[in-house]
Amino acid sequence: MVVTSRRKRNLTIITKWACYIFIVLVAAALQSTPGFLEFGRVKPLFILPVCLAVAIYEREYSGAFFGAFAGLLWDWTAGRVSGLMALGLLVVCFAAAIVVELYLRVNYINFILVNLACCLLVASTDFLFYYIMPGYTGLLRTYLTVVVPMALFSAILSPIAMICVRWVKHRFVVED
Repeated sequence: MVVTSRRKRNLTIITKWACYIFIVLVAAALQSTPGFLEFGRVKPLFILPVCLAVAIYEREYSGAFFGAFAGLLWDWTAGRVSGLMALGLLVVCFAAAIVVELYLRVNYINFILVNLACCLLVASTDFLFYYIMPGYTGLLRTYLTVVVPMALFSAILSPIAMICVRWVKHRFVVED
């Protein structure tokens, strides 16, 4: 839809971001639903792929702020200390948007690979703060049987987020 007036343009922008917020709320609900797509102790992440898709399609600054918002939502739904995931997603979304803009084409394979790298980075940071630093035992086995499969599972499912965000981006086109 091509917009002409300032009022329609603003309404289109607000509607587009409301759709992104709705998508991340659905992702948060799916991610925090007990037993949903859970295999053993491995459960995929849904919030991170949505944030990365928004960052890739909406550029680095908008994506970073959206990632910070979604990170706070993730912290809240996971019952964790507020701010750790917000800061992590802010940095990861900013960096991923820049890397994709400068070096990669936007396609499914690259998106899966970017998601895999970002999932490993975010999950490893979380693992560092919540498992390694408190001094739990059996960390290597836990990392290899939970964190790595979770990142792979999340990356495989990430094109769903890409499709949803791309649909919203193309549905609500703002002409400058």
